[in-house]
Amino acid sequence: MAIQQDLIKVGNLEWFYRESNPVGESDKLPVVLLHGFPSQSHCWTEVMPILTQNGFRCIAPDWVGFGLSSKPEKRDFAYTPDAFIEALGGFVKALEVDKFHLVVQGFLGSVGLQYALRYPEQVGRLAILNAPVFKEAKVPFRIQQLGLPFVGDMVTQDPLSVERILEAGCRLPISDQDLDIYRRPFLKTSAAGRSLLYTVRNLQLNQAMAEVESGFAGWSHPTLVMWGMTDPWLSFEGAEKFAGILQTKEVVKLPESAHYPQEHWSEDVGNGITTFLRRSEV
Repeated sequence: MAIQQDLIKVGNLEWFYRESNPVGESDKLPVVLLHGFPSQSHCWTEVMPILTQNGFRCIAPDWVGFGLSSKPEKRDFAYTPDAFIEALGGFVKALEVDKFHLVVQGFLGSVGLQYALRYPEQVGRLAILNAPVFKEAKVPFRIQQLGLPFVGDMVTQDPLSVERILEAGCRLPISDQDLDIYRRPFLKTSAAGRSLLYTVRNLQLNQAMAEVESGFAGWSHPTLVMWGMTDPWLSFEGAEKFAGILQTKEVVKLPESAHYPQEHWSEDVGNGITTFLRRSEV
């Protein structure tokens, strides 16, 4: 299945996104896939064809500040969860997507979860891959240092810092071809590094986890918790505890995968999400 690439202007922000469409008409809800930190929509390119072959339209944007999307200065975009949530709402509205299945991953996954809680009428099913979902979740120091005074200003301008984080989270090397895509924005503009710095400084993870913990206690949408079991930063014990508060859930373990399951275990991820989305509504 061919994956198209496009840009769409929403207010003052330009969103880059990847999209794949099934052949013929489909009555299935589209799937919006949100990447984690400090990744890009490119991470879903091996997962999207699997979903599309099973009849799902897939939309995978680069978050504002990441990849090929706009990288505004902080005076123009706050880089807080509220700012990301508002921007995401504008993006899906501009695409005229009223309801969709949502897939979130990584430390920006908390923003996707907050979006789902605030706009539950837009979400069909929810899939969560190695995202912070419990109050004990902490941003690892490897990522924290990107937001430190002085140190962060320098580290975020080094394209190698992104690939080091990705490979540390994967616990496996990433191909040079993929790394070239991940580092490319940092070779083009210093704004890419500043966006990383602003995002880390304004992630507000403690507040986000408080909202997630209270909000999902009353969440009734079918939810998949898919977990890379060797994640060095987020424990399965926390994910299992979170799953325990959900009314309708499935838990899938990926024994050999780590923080970014879609990077090296895309077939397992794609097939697992497809099976979950194709189940009859409970």
